[in-house]
Amino acid sequence: MKWLKPVVSTLLLCAAFSSQAAPDLSKVTLVLGDQARNLRSLIEAADVMKDAPYQYRWANFQGAAPLFEAQRAGAVDTSYAGDLPVLMAASGGVPLKIIATNVGDAGSNGVIVPADSPIHSVKDLVGKEVVVSSARGSISQHLLYEALQEAQVKRDAVPVRFVLPTDASAAFNSGQIAAWATFDPYLGIAEQHGARLLRDGKGLTTALSFVTATQSSLDDPAKRAAIVDFTHRLAKAREWALEHPQQYNAVYAQLTRLSPEDAQKITPRISHGVRGVTAEDVAKVQKVSDLFSELKILPNKVDVQAITDNSVFTQ
Repeated sequence: MKWLKPVVSTLLLCAAFSSQAAPDLSKVTLVLGDQARNLRSLIEAADVMKDAPYQYRWANFQGAAPLFEAQRAGAVDTSYAGDLPVLMAASGGVPLKIIATNVGDAGSNGVIVPADSPIHSVKDLVGKEVVVSSARGSISQHLLYEALQEAQVKRDAVPVRFVLPTDASAAFNSGQIAAWATFDPYLGIAEQHGARLLRDGKGLTTALSFVTATQSSLDDPAKRAAIVDFTHRLAKAREWALEHPQQYNAVYAQLTRLSPEDAQKITPRISHGVRGVTAEDVAKVQKVSDLFSELKILPNKVDVQAITDNSVFTQ
């Protein structure tokens, strides 16, 4: 029976390899962090999760700052945010990895004023307080600073106050805010209701946002496999939305409780597709990181490549 021992050993090795190659996902539950139901509306409209081999639930936040606090606490497995908020989170010690790129639209971020405002250009912001949503290190702060530089206005000439977007929206609508730097869906809703755009992010910001994963989730083989699967389903959902804009708009309007008209301003500029993180993405965002490190907004320098895991989403 000596021959039996190596056979059994081989079978055990094969079983172990098979277990590692295909972890059981039936007991996995992913908590998917979202902002203003952007991802949820997309996923549900495209119906790409119907046969997912794992459970999942959504955790919705009105901005990146509270979302990343949840990621810091390990309360979400994935998150989704613009480049600077991701850098801000990583700089502050949130244990995350960038795993996929969303190619956005720079028109989804803007500086606006009320329709009857005497402010008609970025230069006119000198001495006027600008409310920035949602927090220090947001994509809106990035846009504002780039717009001021373009207009040759010193940053310290424009006072800034940080307010979460739902609160800022109410204040803007009641005439309590002179100028507001914000992002969709809040930007699109305000524009639909008469707000005047001073400057959007076109030509100023990267328009890149990222799907990130919590490091502890990636360290769990089963959760990692589920996250890999989720990112590919998300990419398929983006493809579907680009091919079916009206259907996507209808679901987005329903989930965000917007009118179809308001939603139509927003949905075309949410995304131009999800893909793997490229070297060009890393280089662009590293420039943002270096700038905001110099400005002392990032508490610590961030090496973008070091917080990127290119092995999760491959095409």
